[in-house]
Amino acid sequence: MIKHLEKQEEHKTADVPRRQKGKTARGMLACTAALLFAMSIFCITQTQSITASAGKRELPIYFVERDDGKIAISFDAAWGGDKTEKILDILDDYQVKTTFFLVDIWTERFPELVKEIVARGHEIGNHSTTHAEMSKQSAEQIVKELSVMSDHVEVLTGIRPTLFRPPYGDYDDEVVLTARAQGYEVIQWSVDSLDWKNKGTEDLVSRATRKIKSGDIVLFHNDSQYIVEALPAILQHYRDQGLQVVKVSELLLTDGWTIDNQGCQKPLPTKIPEVE
Repeated sequence: MIKHLEKQEEHKTADVPRRQKGKTARGMLACTAALLFAMSIFCITQTQSITASAGKRELPIYFVERDDGKIAISFDAAWGGDKTEKILDILDDYQVKTTFFLVDIWTERFPELVKEIVARGHEIGNHSTTHAEMSKQSAEQIVKELSVMSDHVEVLTGIRPTLFRPPYGDYDDEVVLTARAQGYEVIQWSVDSLDWKNKGTEDLVSRATRKIKSGDIVLFHNDSQYIVEALPAILQHYRDQGLQVVKVSELLLTDGWTIDNQGCQKPLPTKIPEVE
């Protein structure tokens, strides 16, 4: 009897670690499940946060939603100036007015060309003072990059630029918001001629014409190697397609507009009156 009780006691004693192990395992499983649940909530929250943040990104205008056949071409000028007068002559030949985005280091070198651009009826946009990467600048530096250039152009021409194209197409939310706070609309492009690659006249004409549509903004550079040879064919193609080239400011919408996640400036949706 005593031995039997001793064996029962030994069995109970031996079973205690097994029961504790079972409880520990169940506890660990519960903790793991709770941790996985918490992590899933965190991931969902983070994804929602990132998505919301992405949805609020500030974008420049890349192109405009319009069906009237109007497009804009633009010339960035930062370095050379020897082809500029010839470009102006070609634009005159085709009765086209356009936009030149100038860097202030260029306006300092070619002040007479700045005046000539305006005298021939074209508009000047701000392309910064030093051609800096704008997303790497502080808000104060961005303001300075804008104001120095515009001050100089205003002195030369009496007209202050209201459009801004960031050098290299480089921007972030702060660049866009700071520029707009200073009275500029930020402009990119939807058709890149890639003329700076200097691949020849045929390549330049093809890139500037093959996908052109109403509302597009085309990017050229005033000192690319083949721009003078290619520009007449490009402008003739636009004319043959029934497209009208206008200044960037004339392409933009002025009343009730928004910019979608593709950089398209478009009219605000028309509200449908509620039926009572």
